Amino acid sequence: MLTSGWKAVSMVDVHGKVTFTLWLCGCNLKCPFCHNWRIAEREECFELPRDAMLEELSSHSFLIDYFHITGGEPLMQWRELKGLLEDVKPLADVSLNTNLTIVGPLDELLKSGLVDHIATDIKAPPHELYGLPKNASRKLWELFLRGLRVVSEYSIPIELRIPVPKGFNVISWVEEALKHVNTDFYVVLNPLVGRPLTNPRDEEWCSRHCWPVEEVLKLKEFLENSGVRVYVSEYLLKNSEERSRLSGELSASEL
Repeated sequence: MLTSGWKAVSMVDVHGKVTFTLWLCGCNLKCPFCHNWRIAEREECFELPRDAMLEELSSHSFLIDYFHITGGEPLMQWRELKGLLEDVKPLADVSLNTNLTIVGPLDELLKSGLVDHIATDIKAPPHELYGLPKNASRKLWELFLRGLRVVSEYSIPIELRIPVPKGFNVISWVEEALKHVNTDFYVVLNPLVGRPLTNPRDEEWCSRHCWPVEEVLKLKEFLENSGVRVYVSEYLLKNSEERSRLSGELSASEL
């Protein structure tokens, strides 16, 4: 199993939770804003020292809410992941961060009872945010919607993250996605940011579509009016000029 490492105690990977976070390598998308693209491209990866990681997890298990697997896209290594989670499950509940487009392996993992929580992104418009040709992106979007239905069938709670780009109205895409969710969920808005906070895959794309303000406020208002629990990621707003502007519109409890 290829990994880029783990962090024993993290407070930024699942909203309001403490996690032991493991990063797995590989991904089937080419998101232009991705700041973990070197992990996705397997450029900064090594074989997971399984016993060492499990030992560290065991020593920190009393501190955490979830063992959180992210990437990259963890389901690219789903067989190896399933074997790992069989050893992890006695130590901690499991949270899986996945793009939900690799649906068969997703179903296999959920069927096994090894996953307690899902985190996923509503990447919209998909033909821009997936970083792939338009036809391929539309097919992957349909798989994503199917993935939402699969998670709902198992009644697993979802953290729905929305990476918010500048210059796009994503509300219609969000509306479509929410129609396929029939389980407990909340939404975290992640305004897309670039340098110096992140090292995006496509800096030119990010210069045009990162650092949104109005888009975040409009989407938040829409979701709240729809009765959705919604939060704005404070981590992604740190040290930015836009943070002060957004903070003027958002109360501290909403960040």
